[in-house]
Amino acid sequence: MSLETIGIVGLVVVFLLGTIRPVNMGALALTATFIVGAFVARLPVEDLFGGFPVSLMMILVGVTFLFGFAKQNGTVQWIVHAAVSLVHGKTLLIPWIVFAISTLLAAFGAASPAAVAIIAPIGMTLAVQNRMSPVMMGLMAVNGAAAGSFSPVGILGGIMLSAASHNDIALDAGVLFAGTFAFNVLIAIVTVLIFRRHGIVTDAEGGVEDAPRERLTLERAVTLGAIGLMVVLVAGFKLDAALTCIAIATLLSLVFPRTGRTAPGAIAWTIVLLVCGIVTYVSLLQALGIVDSVGAAVSTMSAPLVAALVICLVGAVVSAFASTTGILSALVPLSIPFLATGSVSTTGLLVALAVSSSVVDASPLSTNGALVVANSPEDQRARVYRTLLVWGGAMTLVVPPPVLAPVRDPSLAVIEKGNSHD
Repeated sequence: MSLETIGIVGLVVVFLLGTIRPVNMGALALTATFIVGAFVARLPVEDLFGGFPVSLMMILVGVTFLFGFAKQNGTVQWIVHAAVSLVHGKTLLIPWIVFAISTLLAAFGAASPAAVAIIAPIGMTLAVQNRMSPVMMGLMAVNGAAAGSFSPVGILGGIMLSAASHNDIALDAGVLFAGTFAFNVLIAIVTVLIFRRHGIVTDAEGGVEDAPRERLTLERAVTLGAIGLMVVLVAGFKLDAALTCIAIATLLSLVFPRTGRTAPGAIAWTIVLLVCGIVTYVSLLQALGIVDSVGAAVSTMSAPLVAALVICLVGAVVSAFASTTGILSALVPLSIPFLATGSVSTTGLLVALAVSSSVVDASPLSTNGALVVANSPEDQRARVYRTLLVWGGAMTLVVPPPVLAPVRDPSLAVIEKGNSHD
């Protein structure tokens, strides 16, 4: 068996085992790095560490540290309840409040499952109280998280931008965020139109208890201001997102030591291990020339849009069963040889890949979909599960073709020539 075949089989095994067994996919990827690198390719151990993404690890630690502080002291809960209170009695706006809050949480650095975990119970409570569809409310939470995750300080946005920068790919952060956000808004509109009367809850039996009203304490007000300051410093003054988030979270911990003692425990270490492990293994494949070989095979397809469609379909299918963060970390480097041909817009394809890999997170076989099912009223769970299973499958097949429309957009080519992510 050739080294190239062993490397690709190793990547497939990592995703397969990470899907069917309760083992962190990043740990599996680091193990594969050790086996393939040290024993098959016979590289020195120092070379294996060379692909570990220190900068990406720091941004994941930073944003989840700051968000964890905000969650620990109730700032996030206050934002949710304050937003819902603004539309009291206007039931048509409630799904969009769920979408908006989920978007904001993910855009400010919450991991997508964390945003859904916070919003889904509240969404289901509102569904019960207002006789609305639990499927619709759950999908709005998932779509909102996908819409916000690709912001410059969002976790998936950070992964895409870091991967692009590491591989010398010009990717405009604003276009990435705007493109993924716009498409998820369209999906949300379709969701409301299709599911607004699907499986409507007729009574409160099995519903989630209504959460108590939250107060805006001094600590929460300061935390809100700190988050706003982070956005200004990162977006307006181009400061490093990782160090800015860590510095602000550390200052908050000094001022409010009670929350500061527990906030570091909210850092998403499992996601850090997942993403860094996958990136390290893919970096090994790059060093061995395997990525270039696979990418070259895709780039030789006679129809560039067909090749782009294959890449997006792979992202959608794997993400529906496994990790969105993991597949994005793997597919961006694998796309490099194809992108180097200039057959399609780099930004357009990466936006399409981001959308294709994230909109399928509503599948009940993924973390976000499972959270929606778990928080559904008990007598609705089986129906919600079946509906999300069909919806996730439909998104896998339906989304990639239309989202590839911008790959030949000449305006994006202009952007790519004049911008790069540092």
